[in-house]
Amino acid sequence: MKHFMIKYEFKNGTTEAWHQEISRFIKAIDADPELKGRIGYRVMKNRDDSHYFHLASVSDEAAQKTLQSRDFFRHYQEMTRKVAAGGEVTATPIEWIDQTA
Repeated sequence: MKHFMIKYEFKNGTTEAWHQEISRFIKAIDADPELKGRIGYRVMKNRDDSHYFHLASVSDEAAQKTLQSRDFFRHYQEMTRKVAAGGEVTATPIEWIDQTA
């Protein structure tokens, strides 16, 4: 399993519209029979400012490539850049050490 953290500051648009876009993306992953159960995606926001953190998990390289081949992924990637309004969007590979049951 591979994990990534995507970070950026929201600068452009309305948070309501952005949150709807996030929901559409997650629903598209869950509705895709080749991706369901192979891609995990969570989105969090710093409560006190406009910084967002997305945690993505992929079961294997094939699932990652399948996701990246989807039109809904390319659209979401473009929208993420737009809401960051030219700011930095970073995707960092992270290592999962442990978690609660």
